[in-house]
Amino acid sequence: MKIIAFILLVSITIITEVNGQGHGPLYGLQTPTLAKGGFDFNAAVMSLGTEDDQSFMLRYIWSYGVTEDLQINITTPTMINRLSEAPRTRGNNNMPANGDIEASIWYRFFSNAFGVGKRFESTAILSVSTPTEKNRGGINVNNSIHGAISTGYASRTWYAWVGGGYQYYFEEGNDQLGDLPYASLVVGYRPNLFMGDYPKPDWRMFIESLAEFPGTNISEGQIISIDQRGKKVMIGPSFLGLYGAWGISFGALFPVYQDVIQGPKEEYRLSMNISYWL
Repeated sequence: MKIIAFILLVSITIITEVNGQGHGPLYGLQTPTLAKGGFDFNAAVMSLGTEDDQSFMLRYIWSYGVTEDLQINITTPTMINRLSEAPRTRGNNNMPANGDIEASIWYRFFSNAFGVGKRFESTAILSVSTPTEKNRGGINVNNSIHGAISTGYASRTWYAWVGGGYQYYFEEGNDQLGDLPYASLVVGYRPNLFMGDYPKPDWRMFIESLAEFPGTNISEGQIISIDQRGKKVMIGPSFLGLYGAWGISFGALFPVYQDVIQGPKEEYRLSMNISYWL
């Protein structure tokens, strides 16, 4: 029934004509920023499954290009089903997997175009978030700060991005969620069939991987369990389709390695975005 509910949520998202974010991967860090004065509104359906439960959430991102290298974003959630004990994860490249409201700045500090449609570029991300719940997995939750850097290569056929980030949660009532260092690697390909320009549809496919190392929580001023990091590696496919100003992306991640110190083990992550660029 929950899988059916997820499909229904996807359908509702499509029907309501929401708009979107980015021409890159779905889960991993990326480098592209909006053009100066560019605006988009992105809506996503997200689900995260553990051994015992599944979460369902709608997320919305408003993004604006201040310059061609500076982009500001704000993302808000609509929780459909919240996990009582959620894994600590970023979720995807610009959306937390939990109920946080987050504002972020993307700054592309390096860009080198060469050849026809080829470029190297690097982007830094800084964000702050505030939770929509007071307690997460038995731990009082407070605001957090997140920073990341990614670098990548893009051509008309091949894409690759590598990056890493760190999220830190502030203390709340002698409780504190553990921090979250993570890294991502993405490789993408655009088939020759889709080399034409609009109005021809444009599809790209990616293999995405995430490695996350959540720290242990602190409760009543004491570290819970042992002071040791969890380890998690997830891999999966994603797809991006573009048609004029519209875009759709969807994909999944599955664990290939998990050594979880606290919280449940994950079984999958699903996400689908609908996009429109102005």
